[in-house]
Amino acid sequence: MDQDGYFDADTAARYDADHGGADPSDAVRVLAEFAAKGKALEFAIGTGRVALPLSAMGVAVQGIELSEAMVAQMQVKPGAERIPVTIGDMTTTRLEISFDLVFLVFNTINNLTTQEAQVACFQNAARHLAPGGHFFIEVQVPPIQRLPEGETLLAFARDDTHFGTDEIDVVSQRFSSHHVWTEGGKTRTLSVPMRYVWPSELDLMARLAGLEPVHRWADWRKTPFGPTSRAHVSAWRKP
Repeated sequence: MDQDGYFDADTAARYDADHGGADPSDAVRVLAEFAAKGKALEFAIGTGRVALPLSAMGVAVQGIELSEAMVAQMQVKPGAERIPVTIGDMTTTRLEISFDLVFLVFNTINNLTTQEAQVACFQNAARHLAPGGHFFIEVQVPPIQRLPEGETLLAFARDDTHFGTDEIDVVSQRFSSHHVWTEGGKTRTLSVPMRYVWPSELDLMARLAGLEPVHRWADWRKTPFGPTSRAHVSAWRKP
């Protein structure tokens, strides 16, 4: 791995094909609603899967991203010239501007592998929000109910070319997301360390950052969140 960490040039070049297949239109519609054609900041903007269509809807989008390789992939796409991106850590990088919306999607809060870093992410989001602004997170619900007692491995993907498992430590809340791709007789692997976080834990982090909870849905279509939901979209507001 190079200086971009787990999302180096090779991973970034394949990222959209490997991970970016989901249609972002529902997310973009909700985020545009809350940005109200104001200013939005995406933490971990990546290859621009969400930021580019959001910008096309008239929202002034900026980004913070740790991986230069991921940003390089975004910058060759149409419309990327409208989106300034600062290379840096979403827990500490500070832009001297206020935003109506800050958002962090696609389980990326889990890429922060300590509780302290996740708390710092909320604090940094709050620092960037104007009064009345919203912080959105999209993340899976920890899949502990689907983990047999005593087991540590849980498969999350299986098809002709991709097999994925999470290796979970229920004591530390740390897990590693393992991927194996087979294409043309060749095999590629990727393992990324993560930390899962409970919805109630996120609410406490928000409270510590001075934010108040306003929404929690099972998905970007605003499906009601319930005990069997496997993911959630949550929003907190800066008073």
